[in-house]
Amino acid sequence: MSTADILSPQALAEACAKAMWDDDNATRHLRMELVSIAPGEATLSMVVTEAMTNGHGTCHGGYIFTLADSAFAFACNTYNQRTVAQHCSVTYIAPAFKGDRLKATAREVSRRGRGGIYDIAITNQEGEQIAEFRGHSRTVKGTLLPHQD
Repeated sequence: MSTADILSPQALAEACAKAMWDDDNATRHLRMELVSIAPGEATLSMVVTEAMTNGHGTCHGGYIFTLADSAFAFACNTYNQRTVAQHCSVTYIAPAFKGDRLKATAREVSRRGRGGIYDIAITNQEGEQIAEFRGHSRTVKGTLLPHQD
């Protein structure tokens, strides 16, 4: 019996998020915060620092993409099956600025076989839409939690 077999779906999502967080150097290095986690869902936040701004004085799109990608990763890894991005796209809607607290909210749209689709909304502290991200996931071999006999 695996650890995953004895946990509720919410407890499993939380345990998977902890395992992911402990090994996710990029997310921690950018000082992202895991705001919430549930099966197929995740919300992460990040404050835009001066180091994240570009030549226009706005948040570089790569950092916005990274925040959304991290929320996507946490959402699609809530089932104790290692899952990676297969394809992602982002549409930038409005600029973000130094000091803004961005929030990426990921939700599962579809999960069938080895594939999944997740939509991630990125907003600022005022609730204004900054970007929309869609991620296509693919499960791979392995689990996040150890197998116990």
